Amino acid sequence: MWECPKCGRTFNHTNQDHYCEQITTIDEYIAAQPEDVQPLLQQVRKTIRSAAPQATEKISWRMPTFWQGENLIHFAAFQKHISIFPGGEATEVFSERLAGYKTSKGTIQFPLNKPIDYQLIADITRWRIKQAGEKQK
Repeated sequence: MWECPKCGRTFNHTNQDHYCEQITTIDEYIAAQPEDVQPLLQQVRKTIRSAAPQATEKISWRMPTFWQGENLIHFAAFQKHISIFPGGEATEVFSERLAGYKTSKGTIQFPLNKPIDYQLIADITRWRIKQAGEKQK
């Protein structure tokens, strides 16, 4: 176990990336990221906002989150990629379009060294809205 000397949180991996600061808004989250990644995160945010205009923005699990009756989708920056977290079923439903991307249950990674498929993010977001609406019926 490794303990961050700055915030005191413990992790399995030495020097694991994390946020020590208490971030409360998506603007703060994006501003805390490397300068070259900020425009990409702004575009991911804008894409999700356009696809989910009724959703509320918040920070959940220390990540930017869009909520509409439930957490619809999270996104986050990492050293070599931006991930979106739309839930486990999304990787199955969109499996053909996700060929070539690293995925795991509920996570999709968009490498920083390749163009980000914002249309795919929008389509996944719209699908999540439908899925969330069906759960509430």
